[in-house]
Parts: sequence; structure tokens; C-alpha cells
Amino acid sequence: MIREAHVNGIKLVYREEGDPASPPLLLIHGRTANHNDWNGITQHFAARYRVLALDLRGHGASDYPGSYAVTEMAEDVVALLDHLGIERATLIGHSLGGVVAYQVAMNHPERVERLVLEDAPPPHPFKNRPPIVEDDSTGFDWRMMHQIERQLIDPDPAWMVGLGKITAPTLVLSGGKLSHVGTEAVAARIPGARLVTIEAGHLIHVNARGPFLEAVDAFLNG
Repeated sequence: MIREAHVNGIKLVYREEGDPASPPLLLIHGRTANHNDWNGITQHFAARYRVLALDLRGHGASDYPGSYAVTEMAEDVVALLDHLGIERATLIGHSLGGVVAYQVAMNHPERVERLVLEDAPPPHPFKNRPPIVEDDSTGFDWRMMHQIERQLIDPDPAWMVGLGKITAPTLVLSGGKLSHVGTEAVAARIPGARLVTIEAGHLIHVNARGPFLEAVDAFLNG
């Protein structure tokens, strides 16, 4: 079911599956994607969870407000949970969605039951990045691309400090040698985080769906 919520001054579109009485699980997509990036994944988790998959601001059918701080995106997530009356949820975030998820976990620890970070960039300055060249791609706001890129190249030092304050049980999934991200640094900073490497590159849930689901299920059921 596709729904929309007006929260934090914008419209957020999200998909909901599963029993509304089940524990809530929120899926947060990567940059340029939308809730459809989780097709097949949502159905798997909907057997046991109330699954929510949103379009982040600047993506999909959600609003394109022109302001794209990662911290704002994290506050959008919290506002959506508030709107739905959800006190605590499990968060699964891929890439940019993982950065958003760990922002929620560090700034609102009481809202996160468990945290899964799939190849999420660490808050180290990204170097030797080719410049973004706009093309005719649609489905996202190009202003978001540029603003997020600046935050990845020159991240707020408070983010690294914040990782050390995360209290939620955390699983960090690395795409291994085929990934450009180096998310192992995230796992090293989060107290007690479990690191699992799946040699599948950056898009683990797409390129290795079976191992991805197996690792996440083992963590959530543990």
C-alpha cells in the first residue's frame, strides 16, 4: 500500500506492507533510488514485521524541497515514526540510507530497536571523487546529488563522534573488495557492531539477495 505523510514541512511517500500490529521495520534506500529499490525485500520481512519503505526527500514521489542535509533526512524519518505513532523501529539503510539511519541512531537512540547498515559510507572525507555530471536521469532531484556529495566529501566531524555513541545492536554489511565505500570503518566505531562481509559490491541486497537476507535474518533473530 502506497501512502503519504506530511511531516517536517514536506510530503513523504512510503510503502507499507505486513501486519500493522507486528514490530515496525523501516527500509531506507540509497542515493537516486526510491522505495522500489526494496522490491522483493519488503515481502520477505512483511511476514514478521510491519514494513515501511519510504522515498527520502528529493527522491521518488516525495517532495523536492531543495534542502538536503543528511541530518534533515534523519529528522524526516523520526517525524514519520511520530506520525505513525511508532516509538521504536528497526532501521535498515543502504548507502546514503545507511548514513541517514546511523544519524537517527546517534541522535535519537531511544527510537532505534536494531540497526542494519548496508555498505554505508563512513564519515571520512571521500577523496579522488569524479565530479558529478548531470544527465537526463529522472526520479530524483539533481540538487540533492550535489548537496549530498559535498557532505560525503567533507563530513561533519561530529558524525564520527556520534557513531561511538550508538547504543542499538548494529549489523554492518560490507560489499567487500568490489565496493568503493569502506564501511568497515563504520563498524569499527560503533560499540559492539557486528561486521559481515559479502563479496557482492555496493548493491549487496540486489547482487546477493540470498546472503543479504540470511545475514540480516540471523542478526534480527539473534
